[in-house]
Amino acid sequence: MLKFDEQKQLDSVNGALALRKEIESIVDGICNKGYKNICWLGIGGTYASSLQAEVHMKERSAINFFVENAAEYITTGNKRVGKGTVVVISSVTGSTKEMIDGVKKAKEAGAEVIGFVDYPDTELAKMADYLVSYPKNEQLKFFMTADRFMYNAGEFDEYNELYAELDAHLAQGLAEVEKSADELGERLARKHMNDSIHYFVGAGNQYGATYSYAMCYWEEQHWIRTKSIHSAEFFHGMFEIIDRDTAVTVFVGEDSQRELSERVANFLPRICANYNIIDTKDYELKGISEKFRGHLSHLLMRVITSRIDVHLEKLNCHPMEIRRYYRQLDY
Repeated sequence: MLKFDEQKQLDSVNGALALRKEIESIVDGICNKGYKNICWLGIGGTYASSLQAEVHMKERSAINFFVENAAEYITTGNKRVGKGTVVVISSVTGSTKEMIDGVKKAKEAGAEVIGFVDYPDTELAKMADYLVSYPKNEQLKFFMTADRFMYNAGEFDEYNELYAELDAHLAQGLAEVEKSADELGERLARKHMNDSIHYFVGAGNQYGATYSYAMCYWEEQHWIRTKSIHSAEFFHGMFEIIDRDTAVTVFVGEDSQRELSERVANFLPRICANYNIIDTKDYELKGISEKFRGHLSHLLMRVITSRIDVHLEKLNCHPMEIRRYYRQLDY
């Protein structure tokens, strides 16, 4: 299978899950001394992951938390960020300008920072009060953090049950989903490799995936024009520009906002002949209880869409690592 190393994938997910004790220690210490609120701070893809953490917590938790785009926070600020604020960040390079400036501003206001930074010797890593350094698996790390805060607040009684299942089955389950999605990935890549524009629609913890996939993958890495929209907003403007040939893909997850995306998926066949529905419910996840699938559907979607990426890359002869402008120019 193209660009798929199963053992590497298993090791990556299991390695991330093994961080849980470290994350628990950090979160438990913060909870024991007390905190005021939690700020999920990101830019680009990390902002998308923050949006996923937000919707994940919103329906479960009364904890005071919010999401900030780092560039907006630098310019506008947020009076809720201050002493007692826990800022949660993630970065691969540890050198993204907006994140460095945003963290500086938050720390000057009195906040503490939990940093998931892949490279521990970078500027951003050194600014974190609590550093966890491990590559990839950003959403999983964010969700483990959110889940522990909620568990400590008495809002997640199934915490130990969930993570027992994840430790035993998640890595292999995601690998099997990725393998079973390969045919879909090649088919969609062939179908849409020459799109002039492609619309992505999603809701719930899939909206962060929709936003990130459109922007960080198809635009930044494949150089294909896209638009992402929340399923709740689809019927308030966007559907007026859909016709028979418009390329549209709907991400359907299994959390509480599933019905918003199902509504879009049910409507599209009436007006469009160029749509795709990717539903995580179509993929088996052995060993994971039905009640936890919504909790994880964004992880399934990521491995499914990764198969589209590798085939698009091959068909368009465009390595995903190439950038025209990002980190190539001063801007």
